[in-house]
Amino acid sequence: MFTVTAHTYEMLVEKQSKFIAHLMPYGMFDEVLASLKAEHPKARHFVTAFRYINEFDQVVEGSSDDGEPRGTSGKPTLSVLQGSDLINAALVTVRYFGGTKLGTGGLVRAYSDAANLAVSAAELLSYQKENILVVNCAYSDIGKVDYLLEQLGIRVVEKAFDAVGEIMHLQAPQEHLDAFLKEAERLVSVVTR
Repeated sequence: MFTVTAHTYEMLVEKQSKFIAHLMPYGMFDEVLASLKAEHPKARHFVTAFRYINEFDQVVEGSSDDGEPRGTSGKPTLSVLQGSDLINAALVTVRYFGGTKLGTGGLVRAYSDAANLAVSAAELLSYQKENILVVNCAYSDIGKVDYLLEQLGIRVVEKAFDAVGEIMHLQAPQEHLDAFLKEAERLVSVVTR
């Protein structure tokens, strides 16, 4: 499986209709969709498709034709995500009508081609399931802990400070978290796994 970490887009013109396909991480989906609707008030359709893994390790998928004939846009866009083995990703295709009807086959091809252009332009990364680990460390050890986190490629997604030290919410693949705990066993205490 693959995923993306950045928002990319590509445009396809088919019989004067413009199809602007935006590929993004699923976490950006709602924000980017709202932004695109504000940026493109004259666009006719905002076709969407997404795939993500939920907290139960299940793949959740969805799509919307947004007023296009049923099955001609959302489903083909979702098929591109599936065929590219993308997860935790979303596609939004903005369509400006060019005056010529494309027919159902033409719509399927245009939406699929636009989605494929966006996927081809993106940097696809191998998907690794990440876990959260919450640890506490003394103020005197923060520098050492930060150095270890950087060396192991572990992200700090949240920080809080209390009277004893720093509470950090760490996110990374489990093997990175295990390596960190082994290296930092005297520097941190585990709050939750």
